[in-house]
Amino acid sequence: MNPSDSAVAIIWNTIAQELSDLPDLEQATRIVFKLVLAALLGGLLGFEREASGKAAGLRTHMLVAMGAAMFLAIAQLLGVSAQESSRVIQGVIAGVGFLGAGAILKSSKDGEEDIKGLTTAAGIWFTAAIGVAVGVGEESAAIFCTVIALVVLMVGPWLTKDRWSKK
Repeated sequence: MNPSDSAVAIIWNTIAQELSDLPDLEQATRIVFKLVLAALLGGLLGFEREASGKAAGLRTHMLVAMGAAMFLAIAQLLGVSAQESSRVIQGVIAGVGFLGAGAILKSSKDGEEDIKGLTTAAGIWFTAAIGVAVGVGEESAAIFCTVIALVVLMVGPWLTKDRWSKK
């Protein structure tokens, strides 16, 4: 046996072992489905934000939803309890809170404060919640919440535009 063949076989077997964390096609399908669904739902919210000219758009919302779903999927793959999963959820919430805080800008114009990005920050936070719902297997709730969020984002500006301003 050639020593280089042995090294190649060892490397190949090691890589195969490292990639064997999904025991079967069913488990792999679940992970792919969760990530794709999270991406689609987050993408819907992100598309609305991008169409509204906001900085955090399609890709940001897709990645936030997928990331949240993946953290919970990893926890499930590890076989953690519901109590341990709640710690993962708490970590996602805290981490996304920092991301959302970065989307908020405060400036002063002629002595008046102008705060922008609150809706975008809330959208990023809510998108993470949708990803968490997908990650724990509550896909129907995630879809329903996405629809409600889209209604809020689309109808909200229409309801407030010039309706309450004094002329």
